[in-house]
Amino acid sequence: MPPQTSAQKAAIANFVAITGASDRTATRYLKNSSYKLNEAVDAYFQTNGGGSGAAAGASNRDAQLNQLFDSLRNEKEDAKDSLGAESAMSYLQSIGVGLEDASLFLAVELLQAPSIGEIPRAGFVSGWKDAGAEAKPEAQAAHLKYLAGLMSKERDLFRKVYRYAFVAGKEGDQRALSLEMALLYWDTLFKKPGQSWIGSSTKINWLNEWKAFLDENWKRSVNRDMWNQTLEFAFKSIDDESLGFWSEDGAWPGVIDDFVAWYKRKSEMEVDA
Repeated sequence: MPPQTSAQKAAIANFVAITGASDRTATRYLKNSSYKLNEAVDAYFQTNGGGSGAAAGASNRDAQLNQLFDSLRNEKEDAKDSLGAESAMSYLQSIGVGLEDASLFLAVELLQAPSIGEIPRAGFVSGWKDAGAEAKPEAQAAHLKYLAGLMSKERDLFRKVYRYAFVAGKEGDQRALSLEMALLYWDTLFKKPGQSWIGSSTKINWLNEWKAFLDENWKRSVNRDMWNQTLEFAFKSIDDESLGFWSEDGAWPGVIDDFVAWYKRKSEMEVDA
């Protein structure tokens, strides 16, 4: 049997903590589920004790996570079911979240925080329960570190985090991000541990080009469609720096059409010079 990776060892430890099973049993269930923790735990409870066992395990995890949440609250300042800004930031820092990099949005999405400065009890409990992490800050830190290591490689994970950044980053009931905040979030997301918006072959720094274009041509806010489509354009421009995927008949937002035209004019001027 090949040696286990650190991720597999962590999955086994989490499985044992959740189910109370032995390491041998954990290894067997996780192997059958290709080390997908949630699937393995569900399969274990369905086979060992049925619904009552699953309910008992879930109830125990809920209680532990609620207890941890209560220990993080400032009773004088925080609502019963919410960590306020100071408590939330203190907790995130304690589990290794960088408050100025993409791991912030990774944690915010996992905990379904309605804003960057708030963590709801329901999101805290369901987020960590679904992740299969123990109700211990060190286990949660290890899980976030593992996910952060995947963000630069797995586009689906990064897309989920990126899209949620728009939800948590808006101010109050606003339906769009201010351009200032959008620029800040793009800088935060498009660097490690997030994905870099840099071409795969000639290494064009598309993020710098995008920001230069917006600085010259865009003074409005950034709505959800523009935010989401910017990421899809980023993925394609990383893979195809010639922008051959773009066409005038495509369904890109007008601002991206304008960016492509601006970039092509700029490139032609640089060649002529």
